[in-house]
Amino acid sequence: MSGNNPYSGSYGSQMSATATYGGAPATASPSPAAVAPATSGPLISDTTTATFARDVLEASRGLPVLVDFWAPWCGPCKQLTPIIEKVVTEAGGRVKLVKMNIDDHPSIAGQLGIQSIPAVVAFVDGRPADGFMGAVPESQIRAFIEKIAGPMIDDQAAEIEAALAEAKQLLDAGDLQNAGGIFASVLQVEPESLPARAGLVEVMIASDALDQAREILSELSDEQKADPQVSALLKRLDQIDEARKLGDPKALEAALLADPDDHAARLNLAKIRNVEGDRQTAAEHLLTIMRRDRAFDDDGARRALVAFFEVWGPADPATLSARRKMSAILFS
Repeated sequence: MSGNNPYSGSYGSQMSATATYGGAPATASPSPAAVAPATSGPLISDTTTATFARDVLEASRGLPVLVDFWAPWCGPCKQLTPIIEKVVTEAGGRVKLVKMNIDDHPSIAGQLGIQSIPAVVAFVDGRPADGFMGAVPESQIRAFIEKIAGPMIDDQAAEIEAALAEAKQLLDAGDLQNAGGIFASVLQVEPESLPARAGLVEVMIASDALDQAREILSELSDEQKADPQVSALLKRLDQIDEARKLGDPKALEAALLADPDDHAARLNLAKIRNVEGDRQTAAEHLLTIMRRDRAFDDDGARRALVAFFEVWGPADPATLSARRKMSAILFS
């Protein structure tokens, strides 16, 4: 074998050899599957012909094992070794690296048809699955490991995502204290988390801590305020401010009993019911105005309903129901 690399620039070609190691047959696998990391044993080790079956074939049934075939005289091998060891270490236990000196143990490399070193062969489920030859760049080694073992999962990101989902469920269930606690905890870990900040604002609004909600939103950049979730919260606060200036809802209801066509009273009552959280009633008031007088307040009922949709969100059941009814009125 020589240090020349006839496969330079091409990694990931399928291994086609059939070989036996310690009496165990191993055949190429064209589509290796990612497997769960093993829980014990060193990530980087050396092997011999006698221990190959244990160190590689058996170990690869727990997670992929990369076998680095090298020799002391091989210059490219010396270049590859620190790079591949670094990448395997940073892979977080998704693969193991086993090194085999072909000068001392030539038979297995010969059975695999390896004609140039360094050569790296990935074993999955006891079989050679893929490989590359030559001192390839670090980026290619990372890509090779991702192909064999799957991409690295960011555990912290996954935990944050799960925490945000749990906080949203608690918020929807009305458990404001625990929801707020989780949103605040996420912000301690990731201060720039916009979903956590928006969630905390929702908790503040639901707790009627409107000044605190505004203070949190005031710290955001213009780009962050343009985010749909944040812009909806800003509009929601504006709607709350407006509704508090519209008078006593009982007086508005009395006005409607006396005159069902008092559209101004109905519009104001719709805005109050909206901020109270009674979305269905709020929408019905506005739809009633649209049915009776589309021109009232320069189509004000429709404009108010669209503003409600922007805060409720396009997938909210109240939005979907009211939008269907509005379309029927507009296009009837």
